[in-house]
Amino acid sequence: MKKLATAALILGSYIGPLAAQPAARVPPSPEVLADRRVTFRLLAPKVSEVKLIGEFMTGEKALQKDEKGLWSITIGPLEPEIYHYNFTIDGVRTIDPANPNLKTGTIATTTMSVLEIRGDRPAFYDGQATPHGEIRTHWYQSKSIGSLRRLTVYLPPSYDTNSRTRYPTLYLFHGANADETAWTRFGHVNLILDNLLAAGKIKPFIVVMPFGYGVPPGSGGGGDSNALFTRDLIEDVIPYVQAQYRVDATRDRRAIAGLSMGGGQSLTIGLNHPELFSHVAGFSAALRQGNFQNTFAAAIAKPEETNHKLRLLWFGCGKDDSLFAPAQTFDAFLKEHKIAHTFRETEGAHTWMVWRRYLNEVAPLLFR
Repeated sequence: MKKLATAALILGSYIGPLAAQPAARVPPSPEVLADRRVTFRLLAPKVSEVKLIGEFMTGEKALQKDEKGLWSITIGPLEPEIYHYNFTIDGVRTIDPANPNLKTGTIATTTMSVLEIRGDRPAFYDGQATPHGEIRTHWYQSKSIGSLRRLTVYLPPSYDTNSRTRYPTLYLFHGANADETAWTRFGHVNLILDNLLAAGKIKPFIVVMPFGYGVPPGSGGGGDSNALFTRDLIEDVIPYVQAQYRVDATRDRRAIAGLSMGGGQSLTIGLNHPELFSHVAGFSAALRQGNFQNTFAAAIAKPEETNHKLRLLWFGCGKDDSLFAPAQTFDAFLKEHKIAHTFRETEGAHTWMVWRRYLNEVAPLLFR
């Protein structure tokens, strides 16, 4: 909190006066040039050092200051993608004040500025001229953990017109310091699935994105957050969704997946509840290496039965991710116990760039 307060003071003292000036005088940042190079700028005459950090580069780079106090740097060219970045102003990490596009989370320190580089053609996560599904938000009372909660639902474009169809369901989890809207805001789950549907690569299915904390961060509540979340999912979320929507309630038509914290949850819940889920996936999953034997005891006790019940067990991790080593260990653990699975080693770190690609790869493997 001290760093955040310091950042606010810096922005107020050095950048805040710009608000009283005409908009045209505020330098654009970031500015994407025709060759996909990008210029970042910050008008802050009184600061002594400005650095850039971002998902598009390794380490940090210093901006240069001109005689008017305008700091700038040009980098690239960059590959088409959606990147996150920050400035460090006199040692304090903060957003780009000229850029209104932000990635936010449940804690302020995860807030970052967003840079989108567009290519010559639409990306797999871009909105295109295809039929589009619908995003709905639900409030529900969780009886299992005694609280009012929210979940987000994606419905395929055909849902309202095909009134007799019952759809498969993917339960999709966010990571730490995020919420039930993360997969739509940053993961573009609806646009990815719309595009896959239009290309004939998947059959339509519903996606349910619950709030992934049993105990909300910062609430001071007690109890095991993951255990409470599991109870809420099984005892409240799944029954609620099945009452609200035309879903196929058989286990063969129910999948579970997630990223980071949610990836650990999806693998743990999915492998421990094969009576509920037939497709299980984890993206950069947060797994505790020392607990595999206990956490997945039921799955490894009868490997032939586990392999028979699971139509898909898939997990992937980027080689630059701090969770890559645990993912390799989990891969070896499953091989040792003869559990059939797919482990995808890819380029990339712990970013939405990786997770969007994983969803785009895994979605066509579901419900085939």
